[in-house]
Amino acid sequence: MFGKGHKLYSIFRNKCPRCHEGDFFKYKISLNPKKITTLHDHCPKCNLKYMMEPSFYFGAMYVNYAIAVALFVAVFIISKVFLGFSILHSFITVIVISLLLTPISLRLSRIIWINFFVSYNKKAKELQTEKD
Repeated sequence: MFGKGHKLYSIFRNKCPRCHEGDFFKYKISLNPKKITTLHDHCPKCNLKYMMEPSFYFGAMYVNYAIAVALFVAVFIISKVFLGFSILHSFITVIVISLLLTPISLRLSRIIWINFFVSYNKKAKELQTEKD
């Protein structure tokens, strides 16, 4: 879809926002609550510190809220208008879908949040090897 250098590359591939090579999360998608949003401390490739300051990812709550509202509205419209469900069944569908997609939403909000503040630098890996 998008190559290195685009923020969407980092977001959809869960890669470091600076070098687009190192993994952002320690674990692949999981239903284990302890593993869902567990990050590496630093990028394995360019050594970017992912927790830039204490409570850095509190801002990701706002991103998660926006994702959740968009998801709720989309699922409700699809279930009510296109599938013809009743109001009650539409709300039940929204709740079930939101519970199933919560792990993805949490991860997506964190990677989007850090991408607001960190830009791609194709020389990041080279700069890190020079420092070492």
